[in-house]
Amino acid sequence: MSAHDHAPHDHGTAGHEDHGHAGHSHGVAADADRRWLGIALGLITGFMAIEVVVGFLAHSLALISDAAHMLTDAVSIVLALIAMRLAARPARGGFTYGLKRAEILSAQANGLTLLLLAVWLAYEAVRRLLDPPPVEGGLVLVTALAGIVVNIVAAWCISKANRTSLAVEGAYQHILNDLFAFIGTAVAGLIVLTTGFRQADSIASLVVVVLMVKAGYGLVRESGRILLEAAPAHVDPDTVGDRLVGQPPVTEVHDLHIWTITSGQAALSAHVLVAPEGDCHAVRRDLEALLAKEYGITHTTLQVDHVQDSLLTVGRPGEDRPDGHCADAHGPVHRQGPHDH
Repeated sequence: MSAHDHAPHDHGTAGHEDHGHAGHSHGVAADADRRWLGIALGLITGFMAIEVVVGFLAHSLALISDAAHMLTDAVSIVLALIAMRLAARPARGGFTYGLKRAEILSAQANGLTLLLLAVWLAYEAVRRLLDPPPVEGGLVLVTALAGIVVNIVAAWCISKANRTSLAVEGAYQHILNDLFAFIGTAVAGLIVLTTGFRQADSIASLVVVVLMVKAGYGLVRESGRILLEAAPAHVDPDTVGDRLVGQPPVTEVHDLHIWTITSGQAALSAHVLVAPEGDCHAVRRDLEALLAKEYGITHTTLQVDHVQDSLLTVGRPGEDRPDGHCADAHGPVHRQGPHDH
């Protein structure tokens, strides 16, 4: 039998249930509803093409800005569809988590695209603000009103899809931002049509730029936290460590790591020491139940050992420890009573 000719065995039954892995969701489900995303994508790309043509005919940077924003919306939906397919693939080989981070990469790519486009549009808006070209206010107003309808329908479609994905939620938020941008463009078109104030078009474009920067920064920040293995924004690792060590007969928690595998799937690992009379298996089960109930963390790996008598008087992290328990612990060491974080 070769190294990879494994005998038949079951992955994810009793062994995983014993460690608290049963019943939790691993990111984007394989049966995520792609149909709604496809409908929204068709609406956005079709209208975007029309808007680019009208924008050039009307000499409206606001319409072109809206079209650029819609392009990033379309790209985000395409990336979300690809990420759904990749994330649904089972974990195998060297990819022990599967390809669930694909949606995080797509979200970061979408955020960076938004920021880069915002820089170019801001430059064009300022240039046109100083030297405004003639703008066809009527075309701008009619096109913007049509864009409002298209974005409402597209947002409704995406709201029906699986929004647990950061990529899908990002696309949804972008379309909502685009809706507000079209409202601003419609107001600018009305002002140009009724007053002849051509700078209103550039001002509306700058409003779109602000929305793009806000959405792009949010996506880059959230996806960056996940890629850098940061703890979920709503979870404080020090608080979690103190909560765990407060459960008798736990005496110490160290090497505590909390990270996000993909959207909506946090994971935790830690080394837990319990008093010599404690039941390691019972402690592990109790801590897993606590983490699931209070923090929603169900993907846990806890190494639970008995503390040695000599450890009860040895307290500073980084010192040589006689039983070999993590002489160089990663991060704070949590103990009962006051301690440094």
